[in-house]
Amino acid sequence: MASYQFIDRPSPFNTSAGKTLPIFAVTPAHIDIGAIDPIALDWARKAGFKAASGAVLLIPSEDGHLGGALFGLGANPSEAPFLTGKLARTLPAGKWHVETAPLTANRLALGYGLGSYSFDRYKATGKEAPTLMIPADADAADIKRQLAGVFLARDLINMPTNDMGPNALEEAFRALGEHYKAKVSVVSGDDLLKQNFPLVHTVGRASAEAPRLLEMRWGKKGHRKVTLVGKGVCFDTGGLDIKPAASMLLMKRTWAGLPMSWGSP
Repeated sequence: MASYQFIDRPSPFNTSAGKTLPIFAVTPAHIDIGAIDPIALDWARKAGFKAASGAVLLIPSEDGHLGGALFGLGANPSEAPFLTGKLARTLPAGKWHVETAPLTANRLALGYGLGSYSFDRYKATGKEAPTLMIPADADAADIKRQLAGVFLARDLINMPTNDMGPNALEEAFRALGEHYKAKVSVVSGDDLLKQNFPLVHTVGRASAEAPRLLEMRWGKKGHRKVTLVGKGVCFDTGGLDIKPAASMLLMKRTWAGLPMSWGSP
């Protein structure tokens, strides 16, 4: 198996360079009282657009080309704070910006970024995707950090088990530590018994790849100490299967936050 590499994907965002098309994120009330661009409003009313949650309506320009889009937020936008993720999957390719939206800039951009995720490691290059300009009052660096973390977790979960065993998980762990200049240590195989981790050793010892405990330390002296403990299930790394077939369907995803079941670390 080749060494693990982070998936290199295009950014869902664009810079302000070049022309961008407007998105009007609206509630039904905006349509009722006419509180949006007149051309967009006229088109919306003629098309019967009700600004239902997640609805998208493309708007023509005066010369008949694509001029923008209306995006429905529903009557209570706070009930779906990251609804803008649907835009990343429904807008046509091109550069876009949000012209109006009763949402915070960070939530708007983060939602769009989350919706842009796609697991393409085993696919040919897909079609061109739309990109969104991050609002000027949003914290672009923080949004990109959050997306990087979410995308890494999703990639690890979505990797098929033949490519994400204990060795590959350790490689991903070390790559993350190197990226953030963190200290990484690993206790593997029979060393687990010597260092008093018998359960980790027992559950995973039947695998062709040794079970292991991965530890990462990051920060500076004087920082608050926070410890996170996770279960990295590389299904299946060995052991006796006593589950019925129906219970095995989601087994590899127990570390994704689904109902827990016994697995191999």
